[in-house]
Amino acid sequence: MANNFGARHVQALLMFFGVCFSYFLRVNISAAIVPMTQFNAGYASYEYWDSRIKSLILSSFFWGYVLAQVPASMLARRFGGKIILGGATAVSAVITVFHPLAVVKGDWQLLCFLRVLVGLMQGVVYPCLHTLLARWVPHSERGFLCTFVYSGAQLGTAILLVISGSIFNSNMRWPGIFYISGSIALLWSLIFLLFGCDSPRNSNNISKAERNYIEASTGATEQSEDVDVPWRSIFTSVPFFALIAAHCGFTWGFYTLLTEVPTYLNSALNLDMKSNALLSALPYFVMWILCLILSPIADLLIRRHITSVTVSRKLFNSIGQWIPMMCLIALSYINQTAITLSVVLLTVAIGFNAASFCGYLVNHMDLSPNFAGPLMGITNGISNLLSIFAPLVAGVVIHNEEDPEEWRKVFLITATVYFLCNLLFVVFGKASVQPWNYKLRNVASTSTNNGSTLTSISTIAYENNLTSSTPG
Repeated sequence: MANNFGARHVQALLMFFGVCFSYFLRVNISAAIVPMTQFNAGYASYEYWDSRIKSLILSSFFWGYVLAQVPASMLARRFGGKIILGGATAVSAVITVFHPLAVVKGDWQLLCFLRVLVGLMQGVVYPCLHTLLARWVPHSERGFLCTFVYSGAQLGTAILLVISGSIFNSNMRWPGIFYISGSIALLWSLIFLLFGCDSPRNSNNISKAERNYIEASTGATEQSEDVDVPWRSIFTSVPFFALIAAHCGFTWGFYTLLTEVPTYLNSALNLDMKSNALLSALPYFVMWILCLILSPIADLLIRRHITSVTVSRKLFNSIGQWIPMMCLIALSYINQTAITLSVVLLTVAIGFNAASFCGYLVNHMDLSPNFAGPLMGITNGISNLLSIFAPLVAGVVIHNEEDPEEWRKVFLITATVYFLCNLLFVVFGKASVQPWNYKLRNVASTSTNNGSTLTSISTIAYENNLTSSTPG
């Protein structure tokens, strides 16, 4: 059953494209900010926007994104990940289409407001996906299928950056990237609302054998939707704080590079817009490919008992954060005229982030399959607070975008964050199911005998098959 293509793979494919097109909505501004702030004959441009304004525009997405994380995870538990994810994506897609109208008179404040709204809607993506994946993906397939789904972020980023150059040079100019990305995301949301499912139990297109296989090996229980989240236990869990650190390290590095690399290539390396688009996309294609290569290796090492789950998570997270750290240190000290070497180092730095998907990104489900959504909401919310500050820090540090000394500071700050955050994960992280995953709930049952009501309190424990199958 583990090797057979089934309903879980169809759902994973739907979620993969959902992530891909969601990243269209968040990356479009990183690509568009370059032509928007350069003189365009015959079309609106805002070259008077300085680095401070650009940093505010780039970071404003995360203001709404952070606020949505925990509420989104609770909504997904209450109403199901499908309706929340599909509906929020549709709304954010419509808002994206109206971005060009917001800046028709150079009103960057209104653009920031719309980016906050898109961030608020997109904040549901990861908590909803973790809620869905915890129910659909068996433990032995978690590394590959979860990484495959989330690798849509890299493919979406790469595709949008590749086509951005052609869009900017077309008659649509820079507004075209908002029209196209919004329309595609809206189409996906309609398809997902029609064909997506919250769990195997809700699917009409799954065999009984596959449903039993998934439910026996995910470690999630249907009843967990009715249980209060054990917040106190979660926030006193050392492995959970280690997970927060790992998530923060990845997010700071990923979004610093995502938002700043197009500007770095254009200003520091003097690459034209079309070359900039292609080279900006290259690292994300590499990252996507490495996601598909490294995740089966991680699963294989666990299945053959070469590594425990905990060792695997720490090993791959270290590859995903410390190799990029070393690349950024090297990039800080090479000559800016060495364009090829600079691009290679950036490609390796971003590409090897893929290994972290087999590390911190699936660790929420390792610690608590029943509460994977809320855990993701917390860690993604906290880590993306850093995403607000990452481009702002770059904006404060970089006054002259052509000065390599100022870019060196940005790269060294990012390398330091990578090192410290992963170190905490290596020392304190775990990948065993935590006791608070098995939340106890008191249920009142009443019976009537001769007109008198007798109330008894019974304690129900949620059990799960991972107790014996998940090595620490």
